[in-house]
Amino acid sequence: MSSPLTPSPQAPARFLVVLDADSTLIENEVIELLAEEAGSLALVADVTERAMRGELDFAESLRGRVATLAGLPESVFRTVSDRIRPTRGVHELIAGIQAAGGRVGVVSGGFHELLDPLGEELGLDVWRANRLEVSGNVLSGRVDGPIIDADAKASALLEWAADAGVPVSRTIAIGDGANDLQMMGVAGLSVAFNAKPAVRERADVVLDNVDLADVLPLLGLRG
Repeated sequence: MSSPLTPSPQAPARFLVVLDADSTLIENEVIELLAEEAGSLALVADVTERAMRGELDFAESLRGRVATLAGLPESVFRTVSDRIRPTRGVHELIAGIQAAGGRVGVVSGGFHELLDPLGEELGLDVWRANRLEVSGNVLSGRVDGPIIDADAKASALLEWAADAGVPVSRTIAIGDGANDLQMMGVAGLSVAFNAKPAVRERADVVLDNVDLADVLPLLGLRG
């Protein structure tokens, strides 16, 4: 599921920028914040790093990591939400894109329960993520619904571009991990942001400075 991309009677958007969430839109890896609450941080952090490097199947690794969260109270979402920090420059990036007639989407291997309030706060146009199954006010340790993997990320970019009337050639994908590569491969421009080696090697542009406002010059929106 995703937030609605409201149809507009006006002209199509000028371009579409789609970002990954964890370690891109935000500084954190949300699964690790949840795992810290569950006492499984060391295991989950190791698996996350290997998955982002492309050494593990993302969907399988996510199921394994989520299994360690079983038994956490649903209130953990509020606890973790308070610890999420947007990446430097994110507000400037979103404002610049939208002021220029573009749209901003986020597609995440993380979780709607944490991304929904953040998406609303930041004013994103659309976003999509996994959902965690909750039973009796506690996490079951399972993902609820299809997993947002590399294929799903690429599909989201193409879907949102079509909805916004944006040619694929005018789409930009920004990510850091191996599960972003298919999305970056279908976009008109791919940007590796503070990224793993495999992503840096295949991206059109590599940004090492951890400031999302540095994307604006790539769009011709800042000197």
